[in-house]
Amino acid sequence: MVAIAFRQVGKVRLPIWGIMLGGAVAALLAGSIAPIAALFAINYEILIFLFGVFIIGAAMEESGYLAHTATRIFASQRTTRGLIFLFIFVMGAFSALLMNDTLAIIGTPIALVLARTCNIPDRIFLLALAGAITTGSIVSPIGNPQNLLIAISSGMANPFLTFPLYLLIPTLISGLILYAVILRLIPNIPDTLSPAMPEGGIHDPGMAALCKISLALLILLILLRILLLSLGYNPWPGLAGIALIASMPILILSRKRLQILKKVDYATLVFFIALFILMGAVFASGAIQSAVSQDQILSIPLLITGSLVMSQIVSNVPFVALLIPMLLEAGAGDTAFLALAAGSTIAGNLTILGAASNIIIIQNAEQRGATITFIEFLKFGIPVTILQSLVFLVWFLIIT
Repeated sequence: MVAIAFRQVGKVRLPIWGIMLGGAVAALLAGSIAPIAALFAINYEILIFLFGVFIIGAAMEESGYLAHTATRIFASQRTTRGLIFLFIFVMGAFSALLMNDTLAIIGTPIALVLARTCNIPDRIFLLALAGAITTGSIVSPIGNPQNLLIAISSGMANPFLTFPLYLLIPTLISGLILYAVILRLIPNIPDTLSPAMPEGGIHDPGMAALCKISLALLILLILLRILLLSLGYNPWPGLAGIALIASMPILILSRKRLQILKKVDYATLVFFIALFILMGAVFASGAIQSAVSQDQILSIPLLITGSLVMSQIVSNVPFVALLIPMLLEAGAGDTAFLALAAGSTIAGNLTILGAASNIIIIQNAEQRGATITFIEFLKFGIPVTILQSLVFLVWFLIIT
């Protein structure tokens, strides 16, 4: 927990996946979890889903398809306010489909080009990107890793309908809050601007065509699953199968399949394997369960506020992985799991450490001569997180 919070030992910067792997190895060596139990603790469906989505995201980045599509959308804007508004909601919508970590990688260069075109500080669009992909991901079961954990592990009947049904309205309001806070960060905002950005070119038309097929498959299979679940069927494939099938056109038909496979974010996959093992050991110890009563864990306000605090310490994904079995033991319904999803995701807007996507944005920005300091992020994150949390607290009180 301490290592994840600080991640710096002298001049050595520790990667989050390495810290988590170290924790899992320590748990195995200490006998906190048996090797066989560790294998069963891993959620292979989530790993397969992430692998499939990472392949699609890597191909879209490699071909230039997503950057090309995004720049064509933004090039229509002639006012800075309109551009910022569109940027926040487009990036938020993409994150709901492709996962926020994917958008953190692809969106950073777009954010910097927009900032420099508008002649405003780089940090404004970097903060807008961080807030947009965190906020937008709340509404989807595949918007971020913690939502995916909840969708698969909670037993939710139809997460693709349940998440937006319960969370769309407060997420849209939260997006407007994010937009208002970003505008307040710009002291002298220009009213008009030149064409928003030069149009991004597609580097590989053949791969871009395959990306279109993969995205179409992903969307169609998700819609088909929603329809069949609504009719009372439990269809195959599940989420893992959907992502794997959607990635097949790229893996089978692209001549650059090996190049795409090399670009997959394997560090994140290692992180999740280690996460499942370590949290399985922690849960088996019973230490956390004994400290929290069932009444406390089923309290919506405590779930949201507790998620905000604990996600800054252990990051939101490990925290959610730890809480899910406790909620299942307490007999929690969908509302409690959705509150956990909302609270743990909003936590990513509070500090740089709140979400892995924030770290990805900063690492990519620093390679391009820009960054966000911890204090700059905090000045942005405190008002955004407080206001968004209030929106979700009020919303859950209304619907329950």
